[in-house]
Amino acid sequence: MEEKFKSFEKSIKKKHSFSFTPKYEEEFRTQVSEKVYKQIAIETFEKIDCELTYIDENIIQAKRKQYSLGFTHFSEGVSVDFKYGKVTVKSKSLGNEIWDNGQNSKRVKLFIYAFKEIEKSYDKSDLKEIEKEVEKLQNWDDYEIPQNLPIEKKYRRPNFPIVIIGSIILAIILGFLLAEASVNGKYIIGLFELLIALSITFSYKYLIKLSNFSHYDRIIYAIFGTIVLTYLLNQYFQYELILRKNNYDRIGFLSFIVQKLQTGLILEKVNTAWIGLIISWIFQIGWTFLICYLRIFQVVTTYKIGRIPTEVVDFAFYYFVKDKTEEEVRNELYKNGWTNKQNQDEVFEAIEGIQVGKDINKIN
Repeated sequence: MEEKFKSFEKSIKKKHSFSFTPKYEEEFRTQVSEKVYKQIAIETFEKIDCELTYIDENIIQAKRKQYSLGFTHFSEGVSVDFKYGKVTVKSKSLGNEIWDNGQNSKRVKLFIYAFKEIEKSYDKSDLKEIEKEVEKLQNWDDYEIPQNLPIEKKYRRPNFPIVIIGSIILAIILGFLLAEASVNGKYIIGLFELLIALSITFSYKYLIKLSNFSHYDRIIYAIFGTIVLTYLLNQYFQYELILRKNNYDRIGFLSFIVQKLQTGLILEKVNTAWIGLIISWIFQIGWTFLICYLRIFQVVTTYKIGRIPTEVVDFAFYYFVKDKTEEEVRNELYKNGWTNKQNQDEVFEAIEGIQVGKDINKIN
């Protein structure tokens, strides 16, 4: 950060905020156009040592870097919104604190000061030049259409049965490991559900790649089925392990479940009865699914983007920027060697995935 901005930051009178998510907001007006505002706002964030995370037509967001003990982490998220010359600047804490020690007000006031200082440093001709440059960037005017695109990848038909078979094998392995831990008294509620969820999402990263299947809704259903099957097999493997280790007579799996319900769940010497056991089973499935649900979206999106060469994605996106229809973009891809409809669909999915990736980084 430049020295003048550091000096101003030290002089700021902080306004403290107390909340479950502390935040602070101020507004100011600017005479520059929307296009120039965007460029100055981006430059401002760079000057005050914030990392850009999200940019759209009016909203720009960044996170403030903080250094401690040789590590970097993000302490506040700053968002600026432009409407008819009025700029709204908001800062919110990204940690778990309920008191921000005035840091959010410092971020907002520093941004406003730096923005105005940078704005003053440009004369009218500079501002017009910035506007032209922004228009060129938005319209992709500097983009050079390649003479040849990377060779179209070999067509791979999406194969959902691979996902299903892999899910069943995964559920058997995880169910057995859970049963071993439970029978040996090493099961820790909360931790093991987390490990199961991480194992499932990690495995699905490779199942999706192997099957070339990226239909998000069906993958979610498959993951839910995997989780239910894992915990069901966990109970069955517990039944088998208990019988074999103790040489008990077979009573039947359903009778085993009935006996478990009659015994109930004992926590800290308190028997919560059958209802406590059922609640624990619901928690297992729900907590595991929630973690998988939050992580798998990024896994699918990353795969959609990664399977298409960047040059092809840029090529297709350029024509969309130039207001071409989907059919016209398909024709351009076809003329450049990308003739398979499935491959063309994957190009469009990659473009969609990039936009989704930007939205994920948005500070709500």
